[in-house]
Amino acid sequence: MSTTLAPAVATSVAVDSIAATSHSPRLIVRGTIHWEYMVPITLVHVLACLTLVPWCFSWSGLTLALIGTNVFGTLGINLCYHRLLAHRSLTVPRWLERTFATIAVCSMEDTPARWVATHRLHHMHSDETDDPHSPRDGIVWSHAGWLFRRAPGRRTLTFLEKYARDILSDSYYRFLERRPTTVLYIYLLHAAAFGLVGLLVGRFTGGDWPHGVQLSVSWLVWGVYLRTVLVWHITWSVNSLTHLFGYRSYATGEDSRNNVLVALWAMGEGWHNNHHHDPASASVQHKWWELDVTYYIILLLERVGLATDVIRPRHVRQAR
Repeated sequence: MSTTLAPAVATSVAVDSIAATSHSPRLIVRGTIHWEYMVPITLVHVLACLTLVPWCFSWSGLTLALIGTNVFGTLGINLCYHRLLAHRSLTVPRWLERTFATIAVCSMEDTPARWVATHRLHHMHSDETDDPHSPRDGIVWSHAGWLFRRAPGRRTLTFLEKYARDILSDSYYRFLERRPTTVLYIYLLHAAAFGLVGLLVGRFTGGDWPHGVQLSVSWLVWGVYLRTVLVWHITWSVNSLTHLFGYRSYATGEDSRNNVLVALWAMGEGWHNNHHHDPASASVQHKWWELDVTYYIILLLERVGLATDVIRPRHVRQAR
């Protein structure tokens, strides 16, 4: 999660020695708070609490929250950031990839390059010292605490070049790194769009502007802020719960688990032990009942010609 992203090259060079030593959150600037993450995460959580105010409720707002959690979380984070960019499990046209990436940015889970680099670091050092969010450092740490500890080793050009060079080769993703406030502007712009459309819909369905204002606020609180918080915690639960609770189908050398509940609310991402066993695969469904909704969307994209080079699970590849 970030609103202040890529540091200047000069700053990157200054901390390269730290990055070369270790990326461990326990070894880099211990005790310092990463305010660039702390402030927006706290603020959005506070705004989401307005859902407890009856005046902010509307059935359409609730519907937007439920649909939006799946659209922004599944298409943006699961499909694009995770399976498409981080693992290159499929290929889609450039325009569609950038569209999905922009949808992901609207969840404020950092830029594409930083998200991918951090995730690849996690796979390289899963549940080891250099894992940025291992539950071996505590469940609170793995769920969200790691975001609030300043780690300059993961804010450098060297780090991005090592773990996300292919992402930076795209001019759009480089643009997001060079102009970090763009991520915040995109988020605010999409929130404003929700509010404006809600204002107009409320005005014409309710008959006056007060109805428009009420619906606008409802769509913002439910359709943007609560939805953002839900997507955050769904993503974070994959980092925390699926390395603590569940069953293991494979001896993968770390603590990954297949967690049924996380798999349900994360549209398949909770089959995490399957994923660590075969991270290149576009699918994490290894048993018929391990439903992977994200993979079904990928298959749909493939069927209509918008996805190619879809990597099947290892046991399917071996059978072929």
